[in-house]
Amino acid sequence: MSSGAGQRKDAPRPYFFLSYAHTPRINSRGAADPNLWVAKLHQDLCEAILQITDAPSGHPVGFMDRSMHQGQKWAERLSRELATCRVFVPLYSPRYFKSEACGREWHLFTRRSVYQRRPTAERMTGIVPALWVSMEHYQLPRVAGELQFNHDSFGAEYATEGLYALMKIAAFSSQYHTAVWRLARRIVDVAEQTVIPAGQVLDFESQPSAFDPPDSADQVRISVFSYRERELPPQRSPLCYGEQRADWQPYRPDSSRPLAQDAADIARGMGFQPTVREFEEESEHLLTGERPAAPCVLLVDRWAFLDGRRAEAVRRVDRRNHGSVAVIEPWNRGDQQNLDHERMLDELGDSVLTVSRRSRRRPTLREEAAVGTPGSIEEFRGEMERAVMRACTAHEQQRHQSRPEDGPTDRRPGIGP
Repeated sequence: MSSGAGQRKDAPRPYFFLSYAHTPRINSRGAADPNLWVAKLHQDLCEAILQITDAPSGHPVGFMDRSMHQGQKWAERLSRELATCRVFVPLYSPRYFKSEACGREWHLFTRRSVYQRRPTAERMTGIVPALWVSMEHYQLPRVAGELQFNHDSFGAEYATEGLYALMKIAAFSSQYHTAVWRLARRIVDVAEQTVIPAGQVLDFESQPSAFDPPDSADQVRISVFSYRERELPPQRSPLCYGEQRADWQPYRPDSSRPLAQDAADIARGMGFQPTVREFEEESEHLLTGERPAAPCVLLVDRWAFLDGRRAEAVRRVDRRNHGSVAVIEPWNRGDQQNLDHERMLDELGDSVLTVSRRSRRRPTLREEAAVGTPGSIEEFRGEMERAVMRACTAHEQQRHQSRPEDGPTDRRPGIGP
């Protein structure tokens, strides 16, 4: 998707694009949307800018993404707003700089040219960062560290606490209003002192992140061993499958989204950078080298063990016994086909996952059933969290064990202190 700016010269352009990392809900049932606080900040900034400027009624003052919907229309809307906004406002938090989407937003905006309307002592970039939380002990990525910006000008409490604390703590109410007013004033100043022509509306999903690549300790690779719909054996319904193997939805009808997406959301909510791939794309990575380059969670569909050739690759991975590869076998106890073929599929699993199943054994059958074989979407979410931590802990231990000792291991007599 690449086109011209696609905007009339007289089309109103929003003053700012508020770029922030979506915070996951604490739980899936009844929890309030944690991003409502960002929405309040956005509204307060828009109201302040309307007071400062002569923007007419109905003018799009600011933009923030509330949808969290993936897909072509969602990506096109983000790209269009990034191509036309006058100022980019990244909301700094540790989660922000872990977000692939936020890194793409930053990259897309900085592709646009910036011209100064008048010479000033400070070179303006069109980026006005804001602190959502304190970043005092967090190392900023290069692109953020290079910005010349003094957060102290928005108030001492803002600089040490961030906007979220000022909003949540009643004693900081006046400091919050001061910080919002000064942030709004800064947005308007940058908009008026720069000319940033509208850019091209580019394909959002294909853009790189502007942020530094994550360390392997921050990554989690999610691998899916399942079927495409067209590959299914005759005794298996296509209801839980799609065009790609990663489309597997074992907990239908309770959950109608691909399980890998749910798994990625859980890993992301824990502060990791997840990637999702089919097992076949990951198998070489898991079978070469002394250990995987990053921790991995392998989601296994027992039905796919009926494909003996593909199951052999899983067996080889299992025999390597990488602690940094955690295996989960989602098993929907409400799926009648699972129950009808449970004994046969379980025996197949025993023959393929010999090592993994042995390592998951517990003193009682009840405990064993709860580990590694979640029977509902709620059980899966809890098991996914535990699997991520098992894989990451093992990966970190293996990484430390593989590091060479500092200095020589033997000394010649009479040399050195």
